[in-house]
Amino acid sequence: MDYEKFNTFCAALPVTTHVVQWGGSDVWKVGGKVFAIGGWQKNESPAYTFKTSELNFDVLRNQPGYRPAPYLASRGMKWIQVYDVSLAEEDQLEYYLRESYRIVSLGLTKKLQKALGLNQVP
Repeated sequence: MDYEKFNTFCAALPVTTHVVQWGGSDVWKVGGKVFAIGGWQKNESPAYTFKTSELNFDVLRNQPGYRPAPYLASRGMKWIQVYDVSLAEEDQLEYYLRESYRIVSLGLTKKLQKALGLNQVP
């Protein structure tokens, strides 16, 4: 997945916002909270960072091409960075980005979730 596909995928998720910050990284948010970061690696190769469940964090942290996210994971947060996208299947990465979005959106206040039309039972 390249940065263009990453940004297109994240933009297609409901009520997301995009900012460029932290040294030119593409930062995607839902309800003002970060769920995905594209960039944030010292070299030119793509890197994607996302929030995970505890189980997915434990599984991914030792997989080739994945690592606990610099800065975030060292502070006890369950964030993973894909630093070698050649080892990550695109559909798998999309799954983890979608899961990060879901986890972050569920962490928003119920009032904000309702205002944004997120996680509502029909």
